[in-house]
Amino acid sequence: MPTSSDRPRDRLGRPVPAGDDRVFPSVRERDFVSSDDAWFEGMDYLGRDLPFHVHEVFEQRWRCAPESERSTWQALAQWGAALTHHARGNAIGQRRIAGRAQTLLESAADDGEIPSVIDMDVVRRSLAQLA
Repeated sequence: MPTSSDRPRDRLGRPVPAGDDRVFPSVRERDFVSSDDAWFEGMDYLGRDLPFHVHEVFEQRWRCAPESERSTWQALAQWGAALTHHARGNAIGQRRIAGRAQTLLESAADDGEIPSVIDMDVVRRSLAQLA
């Protein structure tokens, strides 16, 4: 299955032609990333204003996470997607995805499946602003 890192993209994840001067390094593709590593790497990308990379890291964790954590990482990947839409100026996409992420994350929290490394206050505040 092709991954987003298989095609050249700009810093906000939009596809660009190979050789274009807007090509930006992507997230390293891997089969496993721990919860701690995914969270800290995602927050590092967020701090560098690379929301598409946040989405990619959290999506990687979602794919390899134990079943009990998958909803959490799916919600966090959606948060990264909402942040990406915001950075691209797509307010409608931003609000829709942020709303889905909020709902899924709260359901995961109700089920007690949030890894302790995740700063839920940061995520909730951000999603509230995006929604």
